[in-house]
Amino acid sequence: MINVADLKKIYLLGNVEVAALRGVSLDIRKGEFVGIMGPSGSGKSTLLHQVGLLDTPSSGHILINGTDVSQLDDETRTRFRLLHLGYVFQDYALVSELTVKENVAIPAIMQGKPLAECYAAATAVLEKVGLERRLDHLVFELSGGEQQRVSIARALVNRPAIVFADEPCANLDTENSRTVLELFRAVNRDLGQTVVMVSHEPWHREYFDRIIFIRDGMMDLERIAYEGKHEGLPRQETC
Repeated sequence: MINVADLKKIYLLGNVEVAALRGVSLDIRKGEFVGIMGPSGSGKSTLLHQVGLLDTPSSGHILINGTDVSQLDDETRTRFRLLHLGYVFQDYALVSELTVKENVAIPAIMQGKPLAECYAAATAVLEKVGLERRLDHLVFELSGGEQQRVSIARALVNRPAIVFADEPCANLDTENSRTVLELFRAVNRDLGQTVVMVSHEPWHREYFDRIIFIRDGMMDLERIAYEGKHEGLPRQETC
């Protein structure tokens, strides 16, 4: 489903080049719940942003379902994101002036679907995340955990091929974090939804099918080997 080859990302800070990614290659299969983990500043969010088409790599290739998305122009990339990808962010990124149902319907509305169909789809997915009683509430009337569930519902409303989640539990306590992770695992197992999630919390690992470790902008192959040898985790990334 996702094939990444020799991906590099270099930022310019004044006259200084900073390499955020230094040649990452990996594969993610359809239906996997994959965690991207590593220390702060390792490049894990940068990797997610490249693969999720939220940023443009300096070099390398990203194929999603056979399409080389790293070569798309801006307009085509935007359309590809809208049609095929969903996103969940740590700050929820909800529109405070809109109701829960309206927030979730936004991606469907942007596809040009009839409004009644958009709201019906939003209502259905909100029922799946347990917020059917919150449809007409505004964002400020919800808890942090509920807001993140709205964000997940919005990511799912168009039935995307892949959902990308960037530290979705960073602003949540342990109880709400576990609720969100259980929800991701449920949609992954019940709907076959592919999920790629960045996390820095060690206990989140129990939810992932496989973990990609990043350190200093590269695959952390030493840690992968150590994890597999000492903890018996064949689910770790091995490419």
